[in-house]
Amino acid sequence: MTVYKSDFMKTLSERGFIYQCSDPEALDRLFLSETVTAYIGFDCTAKSLHVGSLVQIMMLHWMQETGHRPIALMGGGTTRVGDPSGKDEARKLLTGEEIEANKAGIRKVFEGFLNFGEGPKDVVMADNADWLLGLQYVDFLREIGRHVSVNQMLQRESVKLRLEREQHLSFLEFNYMLLQAYDFVELTRRYGCKLQMGGSDQWGNILSGVDLGRRLTDTELFALTTPLITTASGAKMGKTAAGAVWLNAEMLAPYDYWQFWRNTENADVGRFLKLFTKLPLDEIARLEKLEGAELNEAKKILANEATKQMHGAKAAEEAAETARKTFEEGALAHSLPSIEIPRADLEAGIGLLAAYVQAGLCGSNGDARRNVKGGAVRVNDQAVSDERRVLTADDLTDDGVIKLSLGKKKHILLRPM
Repeated sequence: MTVYKSDFMKTLSERGFIYQCSDPEALDRLFLSETVTAYIGFDCTAKSLHVGSLVQIMMLHWMQETGHRPIALMGGGTTRVGDPSGKDEARKLLTGEEIEANKAGIRKVFEGFLNFGEGPKDVVMADNADWLLGLQYVDFLREIGRHVSVNQMLQRESVKLRLEREQHLSFLEFNYMLLQAYDFVELTRRYGCKLQMGGSDQWGNILSGVDLGRRLTDTELFALTTPLITTASGAKMGKTAAGAVWLNAEMLAPYDYWQFWRNTENADVGRFLKLFTKLPLDEIARLEKLEGAELNEAKKILANEATKQMHGAKAAEEAAETARKTFEEGALAHSLPSIEIPRADLEAGIGLLAAYVQAGLCGSNGDARRNVKGGAVRVNDQAVSDERRVLTADDLTDDGVIKLSLGKKKHILLRPM
């Protein structure tokens, strides 16, 4: 195992961020000798990033924290092409307006973790649309294409998998790795960028950029990737039965975000504290040793720290208090997630199954029916066994809401309007 001397590489190593590195000793020396500029790319495919991107965001945070300059590269250009990595089919092509709207939403995520400004170590938010959309195709082929080996491109994991499965891979997607490699060249020319970081699924694409950048800029460049983060039970990080765990509050309420971290599997608590919070390592070591009921306190700390960083201290405190009242006191906490329903619909009567689907607690009527039969459904904290139950205005509590619960941890308030 490499013993790092620079603050940045040492921090990443101790916290479990490093999976692959093109030349770890040389990169460590670089961080010791100068202020390093490094980047991670984020395509603008949705209005928010989800928790699966949090490892990359935290790496940018630690870069800035240890005195270096991170670049958060928006894929305003590459989003128009689509990354085939890990995909069985082509992405839906987005319009320019959709990409710009998504980019604005993603910017909000970064603001919780990074400092923007004009200083030498403030984060740079660049957009590859600035150079990709103006490329002259023939000139690009002459300058870049002659340096890129199709043989190597065909060996990249993202391409091999699609070809081996005999799944369609368009020429448009095949060009993605070429454009990503060119991003590294442009960032080196414009900002003196010497390192590209990303998830392990990007290793081949990043190496292409390192090779191309060395050829065109005569600069020693580096690649560094993080491991694929899975839970102790083997599930992919950030994927739940209810869907992706989004980072923007508009797409996932802070309370639900807090609950996601609070429900971390026991075996993952220490690892997630290292990756997803800024707590000192000696404090994390103490929390890792907790067992039994005390481990729940470590999970609450994880939830509080992760939520505070993403949504602010007030949102984290409110989520924790809501959870305490809901689970420890059994009280009706008004800060629980809620949806509004037309009062006329409630007066006419809403089927129980439809209400659970509308609230997002179940994916379909069949799913809701199975949960009723399994004893997981409660209305106003009372178990319901009749799948034909109809909710009406008579079910409103004194507080003017109806509390729907699925299991012990999922709750939604129906509010008539």
